[in-house]
Amino acid sequence: MKYKNVYLITKNPGKHRSAERVFDKYKIELMMPQKDYIEIQASTSIEIARYTALHATKDLQAPVIREDHSLYINCLGLPGPYTSFIEKKLSAEKLLKIMSAEKDRTGYFEIATVYAEPLGLVKEFVCRVPIHIKEKEIVKDPRNGWNGILCLANEERAFTEYPEEERLDVWNKNFMNIAKFLSKS
Repeated sequence: MKYKNVYLITKNPGKHRSAERVFDKYKIELMMPQKDYIEIQASTSIEIARYTALHATKDLQAPVIREDHSLYINCLGLPGPYTSFIEKKLSAEKLLKIMSAEKDRTGYFEIATVYAEPLGLVKEFVCRVPIHIKEKEIVKDPRNGWNGILCLANEERAFTEYPEEERLDVWNKNFMNIAKFLSKS
């Protein structure tokens, strides 16, 4: 294995726990940089992840991983990479009102993950996690954002109804692909 240490560029503790669960199995240490990196606005999550990964790997002179999630609600065709911004402006209650006449309540999270090395190697991975949207909010708490209405496709429980730990493996497919790649190099 070429690298036993990789920087994970995130401030999200859930992403870190999800990645750690995978990389620990492969004896790859995840490190967190002590500085923040720019997150650009772009039309796709892969563009966002790629930009930060390339910038960080050059700056740190070490391999890095950057992941970005986008939520797509099929009947609306958005919010995509703008999820965080729109979720802050549009409560779960307002989103449900907008969707009240819609029959299609499905969507997906697009998870884009980029692994980059300082000498130019870049690997990109994109996967989808299907979801559906409840017809009413489970827990009315603005701190939860839309988590009181979003469910994994095969679940009836909203994200707020069960511990994050139970669903970490749903989000780590791309981390698994990177860990397998690194273990073969």
